Amino acid sequence: MSTFDPDALECLAAIVEEGGFERAAQRLSITQSAVSQRLRALEAQVGTVLVVRSRPLKATAAGQLLLKHTKMMRLLRADLERDLRELAPNAARGQRDEDRIAVAINADSIATWALPALTPLIQEGLAIEIIHDDQDFTHEWLREGQVMGCVTSLGQALRGCRLEPLGAMPYAAVASPAFAAEALQGRLTPYNFHRVPFIAFNRKDDLQRDFVCQAFGLPRASLKQVYVPSSEGQVRAALAGWGVTAVPRPLVASLLQSGQLLDVAPDHDYRVPLYWHCWNLASDVLDGLSRALRQGAAQALAPL
Repeated sequence: MSTFDPDALECLAAIVEEGGFERAAQRLSITQSAVSQRLRALEAQVGTVLVVRSRPLKATAAGQLLLKHTKMMRLLRADLERDLRELAPNAARGQRDEDRIAVAINADSIATWALPALTPLIQEGLAIEIIHDDQDFTHEWLREGQVMGCVTSLGQALRGCRLEPLGAMPYAAVASPAFAAEALQGRLTPYNFHRVPFIAFNRKDDLQRDFVCQAFGLPRASLKQVYVPSSEGQVRAALAGWGVTAVPRPLVASLLQSGQLLDVAPDHDYRVPLYWHCWNLASDVLDGLSRALRQGAAQALAPL
């Protein structure tokens, strides 16, 4: 098997992660011409194109394999750094920007329990890059090798990965009291949900529809939706009277208690199961990530 130049591999990763040659050059502190030369040399060694020059720029199947290999090497370096720190705690070491450990976490977990769970690892010096997406799509980042682990609603283990159940996130459909009184006469029903706007995360987000279908026993539902790509932003939009939104109950617990928001479907218990997937590798760093997320989820989520 060929031995690949680590600088060329990190160059490929920088091109894909930064979305272009110019930003990759800035990150690596080299010229854009040098970035192109390193990529061409790597493509010549592999014998195939590694990057599709499109908008957005994408890695080919071969490029994704090399990206995964590059991230595995980052993980090995992170494990080595951790071991060396234990042997010589006073030795000065610097972690390179490209050695960040990338994980994909759904936005609702980021807004509630995931960041407190990861804080001790950050305080220990682990560099983490969090990529956010809808919980139904975070596993695609792992499948493509762009992250080392993900929090997702997918309950089936991916090839080459291990799976751990985390718990179930409870959701509440909320609106401002004024909006609820005027548009819903106080609560959501099978007869009025189609008349009001729902605040969804983005166009891939089916959670609002799923909530309505489960609440009212419908096979499908058509909703009027506006889009706010942030869990906290959805809450602020509801406070401003934009409409109804189903959001994590822990995120709005204090607002419900204070009366700033109203639960417009109080009889409905809607929960989304969450799972942690990560590469099935022997790694202290991955084990530490898994343990931190497992413990954080146990404190914040309902049991599955």
